[in-house]
Amino acid sequence: MSQLPNAQIDQLQEFVSLLKTCPAILHDPGLAFFRDYLVSMGARLPTPPPKKEPSKTPEPESVPNKEPEQMEQEEVVEEEPESDVELDMTGVIEPDTDKPQEMGNCNDDEPVELTDEQMDEFNTKRDEAMSAFGEADWPKAIDLFTEAIKINSSSAACYAKRGTAYLKTKRPNACIRDCDRAVKLNPDSAAAHKFRGRAHRLLGHFVEAAKDLRLACKIDFDEVADEWLKEVTPNAKKIEEHERNKQRRKEEKELAEKKERIRKAKEAREKAYEEAKKDAPEGGMPGGMDDMGGLGGLFQDPELLSAFQDPEVAAAFQDISTNPANMAKYQNNPKVMKLINQMMGKFGGGGAPGGMPGMPGMGGGMGGMGGGMPGMGGFPGMGGMPGGMPGGFMPGGASEPPPTSGETKSAQPPKSSTDDLD
Repeated sequence: MSQLPNAQIDQLQEFVSLLKTCPAILHDPGLAFFRDYLVSMGARLPTPPPKKEPSKTPEPESVPNKEPEQMEQEEVVEEEPESDVELDMTGVIEPDTDKPQEMGNCNDDEPVELTDEQMDEFNTKRDEAMSAFGEADWPKAIDLFTEAIKINSSSAACYAKRGTAYLKTKRPNACIRDCDRAVKLNPDSAAAHKFRGRAHRLLGHFVEAAKDLRLACKIDFDEVADEWLKEVTPNAKKIEEHERNKQRRKEEKELAEKKERIRKAKEAREKAYEEAKKDAPEGGMPGGMDDMGGLGGLFQDPELLSAFQDPEVAAAFQDISTNPANMAKYQNNPKVMKLINQMMGKFGGGGAPGGMPGMPGMGGGMGGMGGGMPGMGGFPGMGGMPGGMPGGFMPGGASEPPPTSGETKSAQPPKSSTDDLD
């Protein structure tokens, strides 16, 4: 009766089967101790796989001609130069750069309550300012409206009127500041929108001007505001069309970049598959992975294709394809393990319900891969071989150690190297 537990013997048998299928695994760096043991017992080791030469960057003259489709994609990605919009700049003036005017107490959260005396003083200053405004004495009107605003800063009409006076003195920026304040106090002030729109037009801000003048006519139709709106509409439409084209080019560029990323990810997957085929033992990929029922079929699965678009997952898959023992490196990587479990399900491995010692989540093993890599269900991550390897495990033609004294060895016919593969 064997002194080893049956589970460990089963694991050892599975490891032997794996070595017979892929002898190159024996040259994994993690099995150096095992190779030394086999050599010390006189075993013959399989020939190590050839080392890959580093890829060389092709010379400029050796770069193949680009496919027409690829050239077309690159042309779409190229940034189109921004074209200047031809606008009618007649009537546009230089902006005023004066120091901002007195705005009074602009704290809307705490409005000032005026006494009767202050209210009388405010009404007096406002009347004087309106009189100067009516006489077209713009500097005097500005000064009087400023004094009124210092007393009462909650009058939207005073800001709108002072803004109009600023506009008359060719100070459109000052007008915009006053009209901003007036609109904040009274959003339905048609006069504030009208004169702010005119100020924007004088500065060449045609889109803003059209917006304000359109709203002024909507609140309270005015023939002058309507004429100003007709004046700015052609330029505003040109600018709006230009912005729409600019946004369209931006979206097209983003779409082309996305397609290019998908194309590169697809090429990386195909390259990984080709590299795995080159490194596979003679006869093709283990378990028929090189036919459409194996790995080729996986590339038709949208979910797996999506997973392969992750560069980290694609690199891990290439590493595992080169050497299945490298799966141990990714046992704590949920993205890679999820992909492996999905692949097992495709091959009939039944997923990974319970995990395996040393490689959690691989309980299904790779036993469902057409027999190419049988019985990894209990393979303990290249470790977990308590008590050392039994003396009878001599892959590669090693002879068993001589029997100890008092023991006799029964003659047994040599075991075929393919017994475990049948």
